[in-house]
Amino acid sequence: MALPLAISALSLTQPREPRSVQHVDVYKVAGRYGGWPANHGIWAWGNEILAGFEAGYFKDSQAGHSIDYSRPAEHLLARSLDGGATWTIERPADLKPPPGAQQAGVPGEAGGRPVTESPGDIPFTHPDFVFTARMASIHVGPSRFYYSTDRGHTWKGPFALPDMGTPGIAARTDYLVDGPKTMTIFLTAAKANQKEGRVIAARTTDGGKTWARLAYLHDEPSGNEFGIMPSSVRLSPTSILTAVRYRRFIETYRSDDNGSSWQHVARAVPDTGRGNPPGLVKLKDGRLVITYGYRAEPYGIRARISKDEGKTWDDEVALRSDGGTWDLGYTRTVQRPDGKLVTVYYYNVGNTERFIGATIWQP
Repeated sequence: MALPLAISALSLTQPREPRSVQHVDVYKVAGRYGGWPANHGIWAWGNEILAGFEAGYFKDSQAGHSIDYSRPAEHLLARSLDGGATWTIERPADLKPPPGAQQAGVPGEAGGRPVTESPGDIPFTHPDFVFTARMASIHVGPSRFYYSTDRGHTWKGPFALPDMGTPGIAARTDYLVDGPKTMTIFLTAAKANQKEGRVIAARTTDGGKTWARLAYLHDEPSGNEFGIMPSSVRLSPTSILTAVRYRRFIETYRSDDNGSSWQHVARAVPDTGRGNPPGLVKLKDGRLVITYGYRAEPYGIRARISKDEGKTWDDEVALRSDGGTWDLGYTRTVQRPDGKLVTVYYYNVGNTERFIGATIWQP
């Protein structure tokens, strides 16, 4: 699928360094594979930050992800109480996958609860509310969600996410709370051939009991191209901007009728190497920051900044460029009270274990 570059300012110059940068190990265990924070989510309450990720076992692979697909992975949380400087790892039994479930081909721990229908009336505006969505197959799901009202210490679920009239839903965590019982969620739907994917917006107005599809964000990609793994911010009560991962680049789409229709805005990132999902965040001063893994040499984590709601994007910022292989990225970012950003991702140096890292930087 050919898309215009639209009005985005793309640059082939070398990425610049951030004004200040600090790298922190969040989860790093010899022989383990820490991966994919973008799938699980990140949340913040001032300097308290919570991030989800998956922890499997490292198994070197020259072709795919270096995770052992025969051994069960844990679904873990990392919590910082000091703005990302130090982290503790939590192992909530409530987030274990349902019995027999795999996530993207990796088996989960035993002991999870079965998926049930949501009772609704979930208090989305509770000050300590968090929500996470998970899938089985990356193509057709099925998908489920969990929520917490105590900052992720305990969780309810898993509850079923419907297919919403699509060939199947592969859910990751991307949502906007709109009111006490109203939430807009962004999901990857399978294409007509039951392969990933195409991004849709959906909404609940009864606290998660029922969900209705609002619209597809873009046309169905042709051939082996896909549009998957959205990351969204609200620009106004009626305007939303969503970034979407394609095979080698990142596109942005905008709705000015609260999700009912969408228009292509710009190619925010022209090349991510072997492909990586966006992590989009709106800063307190109104600027937008998009972060992503860069899966070509020099492997690393990069960012771009927009001052005009995503119409144009500044030159790349290289948060780090010391990656050992392409198997990295899946960023999520929050802003601290002091204005600095904390970007969480999975990473490797020298093709050893995959670890969860964080970079604290000044945009």
